[in-house]
Parts: sequence; structure tokens; C-alpha cells
Amino acid sequence: MMLMMNPPRPLKTPGKGPREGHPPFARDWCLFLDIDGTLLEHMDRPGDVVVDSALRALIGRLTKSLHGAVALISGRAIEDVERLFSPLVVPVAGLHGVEHRDARGAVHRHAMDEDALHSAHAHLQQVAAQIPGLFFEDKGLNLALHYRTAPEAAPIAEEAIRAVARDLGMRFEIQKGKMVWEVKPSGYDKGTAIDEYLDEPPFVGRTPVFLGDDLTDEVGFELVNQRRGHSIKIGPGRTRAHWRLNDARAVRGFLSALAEFAEERANGG
Repeated sequence: MMLMMNPPRPLKTPGKGPREGHPPFARDWCLFLDIDGTLLEHMDRPGDVVVDSALRALIGRLTKSLHGAVALISGRAIEDVERLFSPLVVPVAGLHGVEHRDARGAVHRHAMDEDALHSAHAHLQQVAAQIPGLFFEDKGLNLALHYRTAPEAAPIAEEAIRAVARDLGMRFEIQKGKMVWEVKPSGYDKGTAIDEYLDEPPFVGRTPVFLGDDLTDEVGFELVNQRRGHSIKIGPGRTRAHWRLNDARAVRGFLSALAEFAEERANGG
């Protein structure tokens, strides 16, 4: 069977990289936010991540001041994101665009044959159990092998993911991220997730702004650039984004300033 992967596209060269900082604020923005590595620093295991009350409050302020036009765009499942950010409720795209919850609370999920994943799950779980520091994550329709605590295991993780992708065939594809290899349903990514939101209220007609840090966010940057929005890369590395912020702390500073700007405009300032 043919192995499906996202076609590679060249990233910007260092001499033509993004500008440091962020674009000038505007009142017509809609905001799309990656979570791990953007709003929060990466942890060794996805389950170790904790969302503090200050971040929940900040996202809540932005959601109110931007009239609901804020969405979280994640490789995590929606259920996992809801658990992290509870009791805050905002639109969420999960599993790299395979599922998303709109502003009304309705969850949309692209139909997939989940039975095909059973043997893949068992194989990846077995591989992870044999290699210290290799962590298997079952996201439902997406299966991932993390090697953040065992960088030397990267080739083993890649080989295992490629093996199950060959067995799954054209319905699934490989995705490379920061210290992780993943297999996921074909045809969906963070770019398609953002594109779907831009056709829904309250995002429709607004200028999209997307913040992300990972290789998986590059398709989102590309989509936002095509839609004449603003793409912001978090951290170092070549990218298609037009702007760059250093880390999660800088992201919070950016979001705080944006919230103040939007609140002033909402109050007639």
C-alpha cells in the first residue's frame, strides 16, 4: 500500500526569516492558539501539562473582548483540551483538525474507520514498553510515540510509526513533530482546522492570527498567510511564519497586551 505523507514544502531560509515581535493590533482579529510549546512550555509527557488559573482567565478575557473569536488548535483530542482548560469553554480543534467544536458548542468529527487502529495501537504500545524513555500516546484516531526523554530512540519511534502507517494504508499519514512521531488520518491538519473556522461565526470576516511552535503548525501558518492574516512562530527554527516570539512567557505578554487593546476598543477607547 502507498504511504501517505504531507508533501514537503521549503521553509524560509535564515536570511529571510520572520520579524521579531508581533504585528500591530487590530480590532478585527480572530485568534487561533496552539497549546503545547505556545501557551505552555513542553513537558516530558503530555499528561504532565497543567493549565494555571491565570492563563484560563487571560483566554477568557480575550474571548470576551474579541466577541468569541478565539479557538485552541491542538494535536490533543478535544476531550483532553477540555479537561486542561475546564471550566473555561472555547472553540477547540483537536487531533490536528480531525475534530472541532464550534462556538455554539457543537462537535464536528470527520468519519473514520477506528477498527483499523487496533493492531497499530497494540504494536506501538509494545514498542514503547520495550524502550526506556519512549512514551506511547493514544489520542483515539491519532497514535504517537514521544521520545523527549530518550532522544536516542528517535529512529526506533520513526521506524515503528512508518511500519503501522504502511499497514494502515492511504487512510492515514505520518506526521513529524517536536520529539514525536505520529500517525493520523489523512487530509486533515491545523490548516484545514483554521480554514473551517474562518467559514463559521464569529470568525468569518475577521483577520486570522495563528500562534504555534511546532512543525505541525507550519501548515497553519501557510493557510493564515494565504488568507492575509498574521502567522507567529514561537521559538527558534526555520518557518513560514511572518513573525516570531521567543517563548510561552512572551506569548502571555503578547496576549495580555492584546486583551487590553481589545477591551479599550470595546469600551470606546
